[in-house]
Amino acid sequence: MNNLKALLLNSGTGSRLGELTSTTNKCLVKIADNKTILDEQLTRLINCGVTDIIVTTGKFSEDLEKYILTGYTDANFTFVNNPIYDKTNYIYSIFLAKDLLKGQDILLMHGDLVFETSVLEDILSSPHSVMVTDKAKPLPPKDFKAVIDGEKIIRVGVNEFKNACYAQPLYKLLAKDWDIWLDEICAFCNAGKTDVYAENAFNDVSHKMNLYPLDINNRLCFEVDTIEDLEYAKATYLQLT
Repeated sequence: MNNLKALLLNSGTGSRLGELTSTTNKCLVKIADNKTILDEQLTRLINCGVTDIIVTTGKFSEDLEKYILTGYTDANFTFVNNPIYDKTNYIYSIFLAKDLLKGQDILLMHGDLVFETSVLEDILSSPHSVMVTDKAKPLPPKDFKAVIDGEKIIRVGVNEFKNACYAQPLYKLLAKDWDIWLDEICAFCNAGKTDVYAENAFNDVSHKMNLYPLDINNRLCFEVDTIEDLEYAKATYLQLT
């Protein structure tokens, strides 16, 4: 995995968790005794050999950097701060990190994702560019869904319901595919379209890419957006190993 970089998107405010994120980053919310969402992500990444990690930051960036650099000395971290995190979506955070990402195989994930180790292992071992999907789970009303045409994913979005399946923002992207998406992300941001999902840019160039679904068959992989999600993460914590 030496040629692969992980990109963790942590520039959001996490406002839907209310008071829990009023003084700290969402990824530092605990899902078990002394275990944060970020701890679970970083432990799995490092154990799987992914040690070159880029972290986008926004609110409470200094606290987040200190937490990571103090607790994880066996990986190489680069931080990219989005100073207008409250006015932009993560597409702009990716844009700010573009010089670190071009021409690289990328493991892309949202900073609030909780997932089983085996899911990450399967993602990393795939020979293709892949996104986590799960045909065994019902379509979420407000979260990402992937539209599959033949073998490939052609659209990703929260409002995609036709021919769609459950999906989560955990991707492995080979450089040849990622560079196409990254160029479109840059085009969006240069045109001032910074308040949309990065997946909006993907949808415009998916026909040029080869992104395949990686079906996790009812294993755990979900975002912690709400208090209900957090309670679910705590309840299922022992299944994550």
